[in-house]
Amino acid sequence: MSATVADHPKEDDFSELADPYRRELMAHCYRMLGSVHDAEDLVQETYLRAWRAYGRFEGRSSLRTWLHRIATRACLNALESRSRRPLPTGLGGPSPDPEGALVERSEVPWLEPVPDVVINADAGSDPGAVVASRESIRLAFVAALQHLPPRQRAVLVLRDVLKFRAAEVAETLDTSTAAVNSLLQRARIELDRVLPNEDEVTEPTAAEQRELLDRYVTAFATYDIPAIVELFSADAVWEMPPFLNWVHGAENIGRLISASCPAQGPDDLLLIPSTANGQPAFGLYLRSGSGEYRPFQLHVLTVTPAGITHAAVFFDPRLFATFGLPQTPPALPRKKYS
Repeated sequence: MSATVADHPKEDDFSELADPYRRELMAHCYRMLGSVHDAEDLVQETYLRAWRAYGRFEGRSSLRTWLHRIATRACLNALESRSRRPLPTGLGGPSPDPEGALVERSEVPWLEPVPDVVINADAGSDPGAVVASRESIRLAFVAALQHLPPRQRAVLVLRDVLKFRAAEVAETLDTSTAAVNSLLQRARIELDRVLPNEDEVTEPTAAEQRELLDRYVTAFATYDIPAIVELFSADAVWEMPPFLNWVHGAENIGRLISASCPAQGPDDLLLIPSTANGQPAFGLYLRSGSGEYRPFQLHVLTVTPAGITHAAVFFDPRLFATFGLPQTPPALPRKKYS
């Protein structure tokens, strides 16, 4: 129950009342910033600001709304000095030669994936709510949000994802309801332009997904390029920040992996399953010359009945710790996703 003026709790109760919103606020800051690390910092800042101001909280809105208002303003302040976080597909067309040299852009602040456990993507027992939660945190949706100016981004997330009233959003942004509605209309138009089909993603059955992901693990562990190609749909996309290169089509994906992956053969690669952005993910390890497996890539997959339609492959070893993946896993036999 939300605190009101009549039954305002003691300030000592702040943590108990505010902590249940932490994962929801984490998801909100992640949508706004596109970085799990930046989002963690902003959530900490939100709670610090809220704790300091809690004695002045009058209960005119729910505690949840008040916390999101503080978080949104903190995110907007942060975005004044930060660039948007794209994926390679948001910066240009596919690479003309899948076997060409990789072009690295380490100075670009790339979009990052977020572990499901951090944002609780599957929270709740209502199947409809679970689906809505997944859709609003999918990597493609968060990447599309990065195309929006910060205030449009905030309005769209607050109105369409969190279902706040226009008047609540207006108060958060210190503007009018009419301005909020105008910002929302422009944001929806731009989102439809950059994300034309993602709201119609069809998921396979649980059994179909497990079978496909088990094949994915086996194909990489045996370094079987034809088997890898078979797992992707004909129009699949493979991208891998911090490299600008990305390719379109299953055959081109196979050519890129064959030309660029340093693995030499079976057992050079080890995959450990995880989940990110409400999607299946894997930490992929590369065996070193000494025989130990070292963090190499984090794969985030979009899986449909037609196969894998998108693979975002992140070359960022920091993400392994973020996802709770070991730095030096034992050389185990192939691990099934299920």
